[in-house]
Amino acid sequence: MENTNSLAPPRRIAAVIACLLVLVGCNPHMYDEVPAVHDAKRAEIVGSWLGFDRTEVTLQPDGKAVISLLDGQEFDFDDRWRLSGTGGWELTDERTGWNDGQHVQLTLTSRMSSATRTPDPAERLDPSSERGPAPETYRWTFELQRDDKKQLMLYFFFGDPDSRSTYVLERK
Repeated sequence: MENTNSLAPPRRIAAVIACLLVLVGCNPHMYDEVPAVHDAKRAEIVGSWLGFDRTEVTLQPDGKAVISLLDGQEFDFDDRWRLSGTGGWELTDERTGWNDGQHVQLTLTSRMSSATRTPDPAERLDPSSERGPAPETYRWTFELQRDDKKQLMLYFFFGDPDSRSTYVLERK
């Protein structure tokens, strides 16, 4: 007679765990290392950066910034507001983002206008959720990454940070 209380073979256990992870929506890469930059210079950051749907951010040598149509990061992106105005920026080594490398902190201190981003056709909208007004001030933390040509890219995560969707700004 076969013992029905015995443990399942290891492969069956692994398959069950994998199915459970899929069912709960767990991203197996959510805790992977985020590429870190440790050698960026202020001169590499200064200039105009372009992003999604006419986003432009100009980082001036004196630490001032001009921001045009920049979306919120992480869960704030879901509110679909886009901010324009002026503020300041700094290159920092403090651990303020998702990696242990350098970051650009961008702060909007004087909002000139705000707009609403048109939802993507694939974007699920909850009609019962109320969107708050766009903030008067806001702070973004940009991660830094180098492309194949060793040029810097600025980016932040949007939506659920665990999904690792990136909002990228590239040099103009």
